[in-house]
Amino acid sequence: MKKYSLCWVSFFFLFFFSMMNFFFFIYFIMNNMMFMLEWEVISLNSTGIVMSILLDWMSLLFMMFVSLISSVVIYYSKSYMSSELNLNRFIILVLLFVFSMILLIISPNIISILLGWDGLGLVSYCLVIYYQNIKSYNAGMLTALSNRIGDVCILMVISWMLNYGSWNYIFYLNFMKNDYSMMLISGMIIMAAMTKSAQIPFSSWLPAAMAAPTPVSALVHSSTLVTAGVYLLIRFNMLLVDMIYIKMLLLLSGLTMFMAGISANYEFDLKKIIALSTLSQLGLMMSVLSMGMPDLAFFHLLTHAMFKALLFMCAGVIIHMMNDTQDIRFMGGISFYIPLTSLCLNISNLSLCGIPFLAGFYSKDMILELVSLSNLNMFIFFLYYFSTGLTMFYTIRLLMYLMVNDYNLISIYNLYDEDYIMLKSMFLLLFMSVISGSMLSWMIFSYPYMIYLPLNLKLMVIYVIMIGGFMGYMVSNMNIYSMNKFIMTYNLSNFLCLMWFMPNLSTYGLSYYFLNFGQKMLKNIDMGWSELYSGQGMFLIMKKYSIFYYFFQMNNFKIYLFSFVSWMLIVLMMMLMI
Repeated sequence: MKKYSLCWVSFFFLFFFSMMNFFFFIYFIMNNMMFMLEWEVISLNSTGIVMSILLDWMSLLFMMFVSLISSVVIYYSKSYMSSELNLNRFIILVLLFVFSMILLIISPNIISILLGWDGLGLVSYCLVIYYQNIKSYNAGMLTALSNRIGDVCILMVISWMLNYGSWNYIFYLNFMKNDYSMMLISGMIIMAAMTKSAQIPFSSWLPAAMAAPTPVSALVHSSTLVTAGVYLLIRFNMLLVDMIYIKMLLLLSGLTMFMAGISANYEFDLKKIIALSTLSQLGLMMSVLSMGMPDLAFFHLLTHAMFKALLFMCAGVIIHMMNDTQDIRFMGGISFYIPLTSLCLNISNLSLCGIPFLAGFYSKDMILELVSLSNLNMFIFFLYYFSTGLTMFYTIRLLMYLMVNDYNLISIYNLYDEDYIMLKSMFLLLFMSVISGSMLSWMIFSYPYMIYLPLNLKLMVIYVIMIGGFMGYMVSNMNIYSMNKFIMTYNLSNFLCLMWFMPNLSTYGLSYYFLNFGQKMLKNIDMGWSELYSGQGMFLIMKKYSIFYYFFQMNNFKIYLFSFVSWMLIVLMMMLMI
């Protein structure tokens, strides 16, 4: 019992903390309240370092979701990590992560945001390299160094905000938004959010971070850490209206959504498929945010957190059952052996697709209808709808590979039944991923959105979902290479498969020229010319001359005397010339 004591304590603490946040959220949103608590740590040259806490409906609701998912994940890892010797260390790391996230959520102060932000990055690195091998180490370094770019941006924001006399950014958002330095600050904030939420130049770390244990993926890389960037932009969204940066963000996040949807269709690693699906949804949140709808982005963030954490948990059970195999080509027919886990997997998958009256439907459908209503160009419209179709595509493909196809791993197999600790935790999230969409849409949006569209535009969502589902069914029935042979060249399919070459570009591509130049410098300068002109060259000259003189001395007396006489003659001639 002693081994599990920390699990139990942290589960109950986080669960009741979540419930408390929920009741506070209802009280705050009904009375339209907002609390700001401040404690001045130090005042230096009229710039005060203030520890402040901002409690409004948004931070309370997000804290409720984060603590609920983390409590469920801790309960789940009690069984999932049961063979782990240092289980308490793992739980403490997860708790550190949760507290960093909570610090980020409740702080209106850029200094405490940096503390929470850096805490997230550091604990995320520790969790990614939890299973210590070279792959985990590489993934952890990629994760940490990608996130460092965002940390540096926030540090630059801190130094820019020295001009204002306080680091409480929330005071300056309204009346200084046309200031030039505020434009720089908003550019930095967008950059930081793009690194943390893995938008296009920095996308490659999110699938790499799947080297972490599955409970970590469920908590960190689906619902909390990757949405920190979206949450930061929701807080700063007053700055971002009518700026050139926001148009760039809209383009990049739309492309992220598109790229992740395509790459997920080529992927065979179960956890990477779900990671790319997360990346696609993050692109959706960011692009909605950059269209000026922060409430909608927040709504999708919360519903997505529920079903994506559930999806990762189901993947963890499947990986355990499949003898730690993650390749979906080996799986198949698992609905016969683990029916309840398959139920959770299917419902969370359908919720991800936006099937009516599940959680994802309420946010996704409203997003797509408001995209149709907005006066954006055809390209963005195409990206939104095509990415929605691709979501359905890779979901049906995954479902066919896992549920419908034959079991391919070994010929004689004994698949055990489900673990009830894992199932209990998954059922809590299953309940939430069914009802959270409708619950939040009644609570957050106090007024109804009036959406008036022509019939075909209204049914556009259903069209793309049906086409995507049909394509997913067809592709999972035929050999994927045959499709490539007829439709695309090898190079193009390679390009689409490898996330538009982003992992190569962000690791080897950045360092290749510098390392190559360094190798040339080492070879030609350090071990080449500088050796010749310093120690080694001097040694060689001395050695050469000493061999020459040694030859003279040792060969015979006649040569020695002759050289002596000739030397004296030369000296005499020189004296006569003088």
